[in-house]
This record gives sequence, structure tokens and C-alpha cells, in this order.
Amino acid sequence: MRVLKFGGTSVANAESIQKVIKIVQEKAKNEKLVIVVSAFSGVTNLLIGCGKLAQEGNAAYKNTIRESEKRHLTVAKALLSGKSLELIVFKIQAITKELEDICHGIALLNEISPRTNDYLLGFGERLSALIIAESLNEQGVKTRQIDARELIITDENFGNAKVDFDLTFVKTKSKLSDIQENILVNGFVAASRKRHYTTLGRGGSDYSASIIAAATDAEMLELWTDVSGVMTADPQVVETAYPLEKLSYEEAMELSHFGAKIIFPPSIQPVLQKEIPILIKNTFAPHEKGTLISKDEEKDAKSVRGLSHVNEIALFTLTGGGMVGVTGTVSRLFSALSIYQVNVIFITQASSEHTITVGIKQNNVEKARTAINSEFEAEIVLSKIEPVQVEEGLSVVALIGDNMKASIGLSGRTFSALGKNGINVRAIAQGSTERNISVVISQKDVVKAMNVLHEQFFLSKVKKIHLFLMGVGYVGKTFIAQLNEQADYLREEFHIDIKIIALSNSKKMLFDERSISPQGWENRLQKDGEKARAELFVEKMKALNLRNSVFVDNTASASISEVYEKVLAGNISLVASNKIATSSAYSYYKRLNELATKNNVKFLYETNVGAGLPVITTIQNMIKSGDKIFKIEAVLSGSLNFIFNNFTENSSFYDTVRQAMREGYTEPDPRIDLGGVDVMRKILILAREVGAKMELEAVENKKFVPAACFESDSVDDFLASLKKQEAYFEKIRKTAEKRGEKLRFIATYENGKARVELQSVNPQKPYYQLDGKDNIVVIYSNRYKKQPLVVKGAGAGAEVTASGIFADIISIANQ
Repeated sequence: MRVLKFGGTSVANAESIQKVIKIVQEKAKNEKLVIVVSAFSGVTNLLIGCGKLAQEGNAAYKNTIRESEKRHLTVAKALLSGKSLELIVFKIQAITKELEDICHGIALLNEISPRTNDYLLGFGERLSALIIAESLNEQGVKTRQIDARELIITDENFGNAKVDFDLTFVKTKSKLSDIQENILVNGFVAASRKRHYTTLGRGGSDYSASIIAAATDAEMLELWTDVSGVMTADPQVVETAYPLEKLSYEEAMELSHFGAKIIFPPSIQPVLQKEIPILIKNTFAPHEKGTLISKDEEKDAKSVRGLSHVNEIALFTLTGGGMVGVTGTVSRLFSALSIYQVNVIFITQASSEHTITVGIKQNNVEKARTAINSEFEAEIVLSKIEPVQVEEGLSVVALIGDNMKASIGLSGRTFSALGKNGINVRAIAQGSTERNISVVISQKDVVKAMNVLHEQFFLSKVKKIHLFLMGVGYVGKTFIAQLNEQADYLREEFHIDIKIIALSNSKKMLFDERSISPQGWENRLQKDGEKARAELFVEKMKALNLRNSVFVDNTASASISEVYEKVLAGNISLVASNKIATSSAYSYYKRLNELATKNNVKFLYETNVGAGLPVITTIQNMIKSGDKIFKIEAVLSGSLNFIFNNFTENSSFYDTVRQAMREGYTEPDPRIDLGGVDVMRKILILAREVGAKMELEAVENKKFVPAACFESDSVDDFLASLKKQEAYFEKIRKTAEKRGEKLRFIATYENGKARVELQSVNPQKPYYQLDGKDNIVVIYSNRYKKQPLVVKGAGAGAEVTASGIFADIISIANQ
């Protein structure tokens, strides 16, 4: 025998019930079935509302009853015909009349007792069972309907009745063993020994099915619902959640205890004791495997099998020296809460016995506060124990899996993943079975935490990175284009899904929590964008509270660099091609790096020097590995190198600068490049990475452009002044040419000092053969004394800068 239970969504309407009938038809070919059905979806809530209206003396309850009758008649007419339909219509009308009488009595008394309420709530299952049983018979599945009240016997704790298993098992076996047809039973309802109607509480229909399966020693219990099994997490919270093929009874109970709604813990107990497997299946996708819950000794390799969470939790903390060494404190605490009918969901106690913390549902806060303060009133008056401390607005997130006890470092990985995303853990508990690690966090962080942990323990097929792009000029556009080209490859090969959530130029900014497509973003920004403000951009980014968030600064703006502290303090990683922050006051540079370390996020700025070249990373790795760098010589301006490589007798200095501007090799204001400021910043950044506590003013700058040119008020005036100085620039070029040398703007750091200057270099120098926009960095260290370490390649241009930004983002994604 096999027991099948169909929930409310599975029997919501005629179309759904037709799917149920097909499933039953297929199953009934091979074995006898017991089918347990819930009320139609929403009907139980409708009956609750009906009772409340009647209790208030509101005649509108009659309209609710008519609504219920109409709905059941509509389904019956869609499924049945002829005499079957006539019979069922008559029975629906008779049951509806009985419902009217009950509600009329409630209205007369203006009172609804728990016993009457149970009687009222059972009407939904009575009606659905009636219609479904007759529909099965009409479609060729011989089925006998049995009222659950003839099988399941309980006490009279109305609303959540306790089952008398001994009597129930005897009655169920006796009643069902001789029936040859398939059997259909209404779930949720039962009866007391005095034949009073009772209900089995939340998850009642599952419980009914489990009881019947245990009583009949069924081969299997199948729970049919609207999802394809127990999910790795709540799919409404974690969109990448997927169904698990197998779970142990214990794993299923832990998941359900901490909020997984697919199964109610008491439902497992009867079949668990008899080791009857439970199969969770999807009525609307019967071909999918579903989840098998059993005592299967074969364990899944994953340490964490699933995540679950409970919202609206409050923490109560009892603290005081008067608890240390005093026996019975915990007993008194739980007894006090029990008297006030407060259920404890979470508990942790310090080994010093100085503190006990319990978690309860938010709606029990005042009862719990009264219970605890009353129980320990004497100790509180004597200052032996402090008044109970209460924290509200919290949630419990639980990691669950049988193999967790065999996994080293699980807690560390959990806290590390949460910490990197700025999620503060308020309390932690681990059961003695080591099957569960529970953490208490702020409820506002639940979605982020669940997704972070889902990705951390490889329960998600992809890791999502959420980008917030500031600056969508030449470099920004190029980066977005590269992202568009690589998106599918990253997702398929490396399981990384990079989403643009916001972007901004100097005038407008656009946010979309679902993501902004790399295609057509310019039109959206122009059409839907709001006025851009850096501070507001950061506040909105933080308010979204998305996991794996990365702020990307593609601007050259000082005002944008000023918000970096707020970004890093908000536990958001930062990637900057803007070099102003790292070359500003040393104290600010140091504070940013310290903030990143403190908040366990990344502050990456590889493109500050050498665009896409691995210059900063190389230096950082050398320092970390114990090497000592004592000298750096470098050509750090791809812009100036491009200019001096293209400044020939056929192209004036002015024309070459204009070409560099057009092709995006210079800053928007070329004075930054030609004045040497850009190179000063770069050698300063490298000096700081080596360990120098240096300010920009300490970098010596031997300018090669006449001072008069820098007196210009605008970029156009500056360019005009370059044209006037053509003879001066031509003289410099010709002098180098006569010597067989080339012009290179070289930055040097040595013995704690830094300088930048234009030099004429001979062919023996490594800088001589430097094409186009190339950069070169020559590093002398204890390990590279005679033969320096050389990093060389394209050091300017939107393509390589964008690729450097991309590399930093991938580095963050892989951490």
C-alpha cells in the first residue's frame, strides 16, 4: 500500500484536480492507494474569516458561505456529469446548509469556542474529499471515501489535538485492511473519543497522511505539492535554490524546524519511527524526481545540504554574576517561559555561566519579558542578575547537513562569508549532533545572508556579483562592452554571473535591482536616470544591501574618491581606475586600506599604474613574500610614451598631443599628463606600495613643458600655447635624434626619494625599445639585484584599462 497526500495548491481548481486524477490513475495500476486530500487552496482561510464575521454578528458571513458554495459547485460541474453531478451538488448543498447553521449559532452567541472552531474548519476538507472521490470513480479509479474522523482519534485539545496513536492504529488497520478499492480520506480533521470534531493543527493534512501510512505499514508516503521537492533554500529568497534528491529524516526535520515550509516536523515522526520513506513530488511536474526522505545510509558528499531561516525573532539575554555556579537557573528560565506559553526557538549559554541567551518569536516579546523579569525579580532587585536585555528585528539562519560534523572549518567559512558582506552575527548555536549551525542576524540581512551562504557552500550553480559603476565614459563604455562579450563564458566556464545594478555619469544615475543590460544601457540612463549625486549613489547602493557588491570608479574625479570611505565602511568592495585617492594624503591612502582589511573587503586599484599591467599586484606579492625593493625605474605614462613615439619630423608636438587626446590616451585635461602630475601620482603609488610614507609634494618634478603654457585658463588655451612653443619642442626632439636617442618621461624611486623627468635615452636602456603607448617598470630588489624584474606592455588606452578593471572584479569574485 502507498499513501498519497495532495495539498491545497494541488487541488485548487478543476484543472489542478484533473492533474491529481491522472497521477492517481497511473499509480493505481500497480498497487492499492490511500489518498489524503486537503481543502481547496484558500478555503480554510475563508472559513476562518467566516467564523470571525459570524462572531462579530456581521451578516456578511452569509456571502462568504455563498462564495464557498459557488466555488465548490463550479469545480464539481467541471469534473462531473449526469447522476454523479446531481448527487454531489445535493451533498454540497447539504454540507453548505450545515455550515450555515453552525455560523448562525456563532452569530447568535457572538462567540466561537475552540471546539466549534474545529468543527467549522473541517468543512473545507469534507467538501474537497467529496468532489475528488466522486471524480476518481467517474474516471475509472475505484475509490471509497472514508471520513478521517473514523480513523484518527485524539484528545480534546481543540486547534492542535494530540493523537492517541494506539487507538488510532487499531481503528485504521481495522477499517482499511478489508477494503479492496483505493481509499480517499479527508486530511487535517480527526475526532475525540467523545466523537467531537478536532483538527491536527498546522500541517494537519501531512500529519493525517503520515499517521495513516504508519498505521497501515505503507511502502511509502508521497506528499504532492507545488514544488519539486525540498529545496536547498527558500526559492523566494534564493532564486538559485534547487530541489534535493535525497535527505535523511533528521536533515528534513532540522530544515522544517527552521522554517522550511515543505513539510511540518510532526508529520515526519510517525513514519520515521517505522522507517517508511517519504517522497515529496510536484503535482504540476510529476516527471521530476522530487526529494526522497529516508534512513538511507548513503550520504551526500556536500557538508551543507540546505539552508533554512526563521524571521521575526527576538533575543532575550539574561546576564549576571548571580547565575555563576547556581543550579536550576536554566530550569527556572524555561519553566517561566513555559507557564506563559512562550516557545524557545534558539538557545546559547556562555561557558562561564554568566550569560544565557534564548530566541523566541517576536509576537511573544512582552509575555517573555514579563515571565523572565517576574521569575528573577529577587535577583534583579539585589543586582545579582540584570533586567533581561531584549533585541528585536532578528532572524535565525540555519545550515543543515548530516556530514557537517565531518567537515573542518565549516564555522570559519560561514563567518568569513558573512563578514565579507558586512553581516553581523549576534549569536550562534550548534547542536550536539553537529548537524546544524544556527546564527542570529538582523532580519534586514536575511536575503543577503541566505544567498551568500548558498553560494559559499556550492549550493548555487553560479556566484552573482553586483556591480555599481561610477563613470561610463570611454573606459566605462569599453568595460561594459567587454562584460557583454564575456558574460556567457564567465557563467558557463567559471560559474560567475556579473550583474550591473547601477551606473552613473556626471549628470545622471540609474538603478535597477534586477540588473541593467549591457545592451541599450545608454538610452535607459538618458531616459530613466535621475540626477547624479555621488553621496546619494552610495546611500542607495548600501540600502539595496546586495551580496557580493562591488563599487567601480572609472572617473578621474576627486569628489568621487571622497566617498570611498563610506563604500568600504559599508562592506562593499571597491575597484578604482581613478588614482586620486591612492595618491592623495598618505593618511587617507592608509585609512582606505585599513578599512578594507577591517571590513574584510577588497580595495583594488591595479589600473592606477600601468592600466592592465600587473604592476601593483607584482609589487604587493614581492613584499608579502619577504622581498625588499630598493629601486624602481619606470616609464609610467602611456600617454606621454605615445606622444614621444609619434612626435616626428612629420608631426608637430601640438598635432601629436591632439591625436593622443582623440584616441583616449590622455586624461580629458592633457595638462595632467604633460605637466607630469599623472606620472608623479603613479610613482608615488608604487613608492607607497613598497612602504614609503610619502606625500605627492615630495616627488620631484622636472617639467619639460614651459611654465607659460600652464598659465592657460582652459584646455583650448593650453593647446594653443603648445602650438606657440613648437620651436622649443622641435629643438628637444632634434637633439635626441642627433644622438641616436629617444625621448622618454621617466619616473624613479630610490633611497626613499622619487622624481619624474624627461630623459633622452640610448639604445642600451630598457626604455629605448618602447612602442606606442607601452609602459615599462624595472624593479630592483634583494632577489632581483643584477637582473631586475621587468614588467612591460600597453599602459594606456580604454581596452587595456577596462581589462584591468575586469581582472580586479574577477579577483574579487574568486575570493
